[in-house]
Amino acid sequence: MLYIMRHGKTDWNERHKIQGRTNIPLNDVGRQMAREAAEEYRDVHFDVCYCSPLVRARETAEILLAGRDVPIVYDDRLVEMCFGIYEGIENSFSIPDCPINEFFFHPENYNVPVENGESIDELMARTGAFLEEVVEPDLKAGKDVLIVGHGAMNSAIVCQVKNRPRSEFWADGIPNCKLMTLK
Repeated sequence: MLYIMRHGKTDWNERHKIQGRTNIPLNDVGRQMAREAAEEYRDVHFDVCYCSPLVRARETAEILLAGRDVPIVYDDRLVEMCFGIYEGIENSFSIPDCPINEFFFHPENYNVPVENGESIDELMARTGAFLEEVVEPDLKAGKDVLIVGHGAMNSAIVCQVKNRPRSEFWADGIPNCKLMTLK
């Protein structure tokens, strides 16, 4: 089986700030969410956890799997999408004509990234390579795989596994600390 989970909440989540690759830790609410997820999913079997190296994902995976004999493997291909100069922007949806909003409302039209940002093509390429090179061999070997990551990065994986068009990039929603079964 393949499972995916988004990290717990951070102060930036609560303030509606775009995090991207900015390395923001979980807040107390996020840590509590991870503890509750650990309890809720304690009977779900995982052979391995692949995790983003960003601290909010690392903390989530460590809390979720505390006391379990599940290795956590960090992979740079699982970092969040880079939002360039818009990382740290608060309430982008309230800013008229903010170009990063195109990604959130019409991802199929987000073809050119914002300054110093990452394109959807780049995000799909790195997560697709991870799926092909790491996840698929594990699944073929009968392993139960957990990926702990981020909203956009997880959505990229979901779209590829479910063979969805970019217009449905956000179709599943990626709530914090909720386990999603992909296959």
